[in-house]
Amino acid sequence: MKKNRLTLYILIAMAAGIIVGYLMHEGGTGHKITYTPAKDYTGKDAITLVLGGKEVVQPVEVVKDSAAFRATNAAPGTWVVVANTSEAYTTNEALTLNKIKVGPTHGTATIKAIQSFSDNIKLLTTIFLRLVQMIIAPLVFCTLVVGIAKLGDLKTVGRVGGKALLWFVTASLASLLLGMLIVNLAQPGHAVDLSNADTAGAKDLIGKTQEFSLAKFVEHVFPKSVIEAMANNEILQIVIFSIFFGVAMSAMGNYAKSLVKALDGVAHVILKMVGYVMNFAPLGVFGAIAAVIATKGLEVFIFYGKYLLFFLMGIALLWVLLISVGYLILGARVGELLKRIASPMLVAFSTTSSEAVFPKLTEELERFGCKDKIVSFILPLGYSFNLDGSMMYMTFASLAIAQAYGIHLDLGTQLTMLLVLMLTSKGIAGVPRASLVVVTATCAMFKIPPEGVALILPIDHFCDMFRTMTNVVGNALATSVVSKWEGELKPEMMQTEPVLADN
Repeated sequence: MKKNRLTLYILIAMAAGIIVGYLMHEGGTGHKITYTPAKDYTGKDAITLVLGGKEVVQPVEVVKDSAAFRATNAAPGTWVVVANTSEAYTTNEALTLNKIKVGPTHGTATIKAIQSFSDNIKLLTTIFLRLVQMIIAPLVFCTLVVGIAKLGDLKTVGRVGGKALLWFVTASLASLLLGMLIVNLAQPGHAVDLSNADTAGAKDLIGKTQEFSLAKFVEHVFPKSVIEAMANNEILQIVIFSIFFGVAMSAMGNYAKSLVKALDGVAHVILKMVGYVMNFAPLGVFGAIAAVIATKGLEVFIFYGKYLLFFLMGIALLWVLLISVGYLILGARVGELLKRIASPMLVAFSTTSSEAVFPKLTEELERFGCKDKIVSFILPLGYSFNLDGSMMYMTFASLAIAQAYGIHLDLGTQLTMLLVLMLTSKGIAGVPRASLVVVTATCAMFKIPPEGVALILPIDHFCDMFRTMTNVVGNALATSVVSKWEGELKPEMMQTEPVLADN
């Protein structure tokens, strides 16, 4: 009952966030009209923007239409607005239109109120995410070490790990192939206008990929200090250390039993904290949704409609594929599993953070009937190696950018790209906007202009919502399936009082 209430509260928070964000977006500056200082007026004018916290009066050229703008020979950096519309340009790039609100007096505009609201309301999300992040590192370490130790001998560890790897590789390949199939059939890149790309936002991602190399890949995977890895929440590095530590404990046999018991106790204490932290989830969801809608507006839901539509079709097909395979192995209980993880899926969807639901997902999988030693071993590995939603998105986005630039990639090249993505995606687990970083790096490898990532920036947040939720579903299925293969999945979870409080 409490779990159902939490799900309801999260849904209410999402709806409230959309409403509040929309109201702020519409009324944050006091005006929501097009640039019309005078009917059919053209010539020189000015708008006032708030940039870097300072008001700046920006000279503009007012033109009759977009064609007139393209015909101007203005110096680089000149701002141009189109009379009787809300279109605004510079001579270098199009502005993000929903960030410019034009008022009735000489086009006076400000984004100050909206940005201030967005920054402040996002503090709710920051509080929630930081509460979750503070327990991620110790929880991953304790659960993975205990899981390996409880598996017993190294032969068991290898057997369970091999089954997990079989699922991870198969699911990743299927996700990548599905993304490649959808983008080739739908051709979404041809529907995107490069002149409207927010290339300024892409520069940060391009900068990140300049260091993307084999050396950086190795550095990101293997920790030089477990303390540093835990302080930075580098999940993949923590997983590597925990595997070595757990295998060593398993080899120690009875000598390490007391330590295993102690770490198991710590893990349960942290999981108890999960219940308290999850009470803040609705506030975090509300803050995240309200901030995005306030700054981007509802227009972002229809912006690049074809791209988003076919991406969501791909996600839906991926869900059908994953759940169908899950049904073949788990039977009708796959429905029970999806009900169990409804709250974690909603939180992942709203916060675009799969890490935020790791503790709650661990708890729900154990309640579903998965043995704790399997959950503790498989789930942390899945967070680094089983990102089904992200994998599908990477091929979809990379090939869509190539289409937008009119670059034809034959089947062999696309398959090579797929294999490259299989490897490169594993080295940046836990990196913010990881999928975009991988897409940018992949474009550069295959001579596709990496600046093309600007095409997908305006709607990436919403794509991230769906791919993050899909990652959670994929890892829940992987853990449950391996538990079934190992004979460690209880046939029907007896409704005994759980060890942890249901929050």
